[in-house]
Amino acid sequence: MKKLEKVISSRTKVRFQDSDPFNHLNNGKYIDYMMNAREDQIQEHYGLDLFDLAKNKGVGWVVATNQISYINSAITMEDLYMDSQLLNFSEKHLDVEIRMWNKDKTQLKAFLWVRFVHVNLRNQKVSAHSEELMKVFEEVAFPVAQSSFDVRNQYWRKNAIQEAPVLA
Repeated sequence: MKKLEKVISSRTKVRFQDSDPFNHLNNGKYIDYMMNAREDQIQEHYGLDLFDLAKNKGVGWVVATNQISYINSAITMEDLYMDSQLLNFSEKHLDVEIRMWNKDKTQLKAFLWVRFVHVNLRNQKVSAHSEELMKVFEEVAFPVAQSSFDVRNQYWRKNAIQEAPVLA
């Protein structure tokens, strides 16, 4: 069995229809892009198909909380690099960080912390993860030194390149 990566990534592009009049990605769309990236990443890297799990096992995850920090603007038609990692987990929840970078991963655009709660879709109640899922989570969990969103935000603002993009 191959070793699973702890930080998984994908690429995307800022679409015109998702931009505001200033040619920036609309602030509400950041979360859409990040959640879509995470969904694609866990399917590609871990073989976890959320729709298959919902349809055939009757389980899924709902967002309990999220926090986002907008650090640099993402611009219309800009190529983006998205990466994510499982920070923490328990029998019934997952804490994930998702980061949006420029294509070269030299400028952080935004990062998102999400807490997902595992639910049984048939009875609409919070439920425990299966042993199989817990084994995957144990292998891929990759905590960060910062224990709160605010401290993590300070870390990224200090350590991520902050140059504003040049608009032509």
